Amino acid sequence: MTVLGAVFRPQNPPELLREAARVAEATGLEELWLWEDCFLESGIASAAAVLAWTERVRVGIGLLPVPLRNVALTAMEAATLHRLFPDRLVLGVGHGVQSWMAQVGARVESPVTLLSEHLAALRALLAGEQVTVSGRYVRLDAVALDWPPATPPKVYAGARGPRSIRLSGEHADGTLLDSIADADGVRAARTLIEEGRAASGRTDRHHVVANLLAVTGSDAEARLAAERTPEHAPGAGVAGDAHAIAAAVTTLAEAGADTVVLQTTADDPDPAAYLRFVAEEVRPLVSWAPRARVT
Repeated sequence: MTVLGAVFRPQNPPELLREAARVAEATGLEELWLWEDCFLESGIASAAAVLAWTERVRVGIGLLPVPLRNVALTAMEAATLHRLFPDRLVLGVGHGVQSWMAQVGARVESPVTLLSEHLAALRALLAGEQVTVSGRYVRLDAVALDWPPATPPKVYAGARGPRSIRLSGEHADGTLLDSIADADGVRAARTLIEEGRAASGRTDRHHVVANLLAVTGSDAEARLAAERTPEHAPGAGVAGDAHAIAAAVTTLAEAGADTVVLQTTADDPDPAAYLRFVAEEVRPLVSWAPRARVT
């Protein structure tokens, strides 16, 4: 069955996050997602606050840019949240926006190599292993967490290009696809993910999260058009009422998305109201949507 989530975008002031978390919890929204976009809000700090303010809702971080973070620090922060709030954190890591990484002096020559090394080390540390590695970018000397999670948590990777998506299938437990992808993009990503999984001999389940730019209200068409970029696929994004958005969610689910995360535009004046709309009006219309069968 399709999991439905929504994003609290970091273009919103941080002080609006508590009300958004309260609404997500009260309305039964399954997942509340957060972004660590430069130079807006911290993914870890925001996630910790939401987890502390709520009891049920799962919190996704989509995503932490690995060039900004030493993998040991990422592991320490993730392990702490997983132990404090078991089974409620969905952690995503990725390349980050390369222009932002350049601004802070963290851009690397091979983002794919860095992500591969970071994922391998992060998953091993969260599994309680002692890690010694001397890679191109990740270097650890007998590093182990004193307080690893009781059960190794899943780590997702954000990916756009074919190499990164295939890498996610090989090294991550799930893939985050951003809102530029339409249903054809989800299907293509599933194929690449399976190629990566086959190359590494993985047989565990791989979870695909698709983001959907979904805009509602009287000016939805204009706001959607203003938010779209040349990178968005022709079928990416939807404007309309709950029925139109639910239909778009179902299309992505049938293409292979396990979770669909709805995002409104950056200029939405009431993020809490959008979360209520997703939970109370869209969710009942898509509760039946099946995930595509992957062979």
